[in-house]
Amino acid sequence: MAKKSKKPNAIQRFYRETIAELRKVAWPTRNEALSLTRIVIVVIFSVGIFLGIVDFIFARLFAFILSL
Repeated sequence: MAKKSKKPNAIQRFYRETIAELRKVAWPTRNEALSLTRIVIVVIFSVGIFLGIVDFIFARLFAFILSL
């Protein structure tokens, strides 16, 4: 009887391919990651403040229009 070569199942193949792809990634340094995190936090707060102001203005505008 000839030996059957055992093929890896889909989960094993997925795991091996994932590890191979992660080795190709150019990971940021700690300083790069921290600086990009700071940028993201500043942008989030800026957009949040901007949207809060716009929401406040539109709420007042609609309240004024509806009170006429």
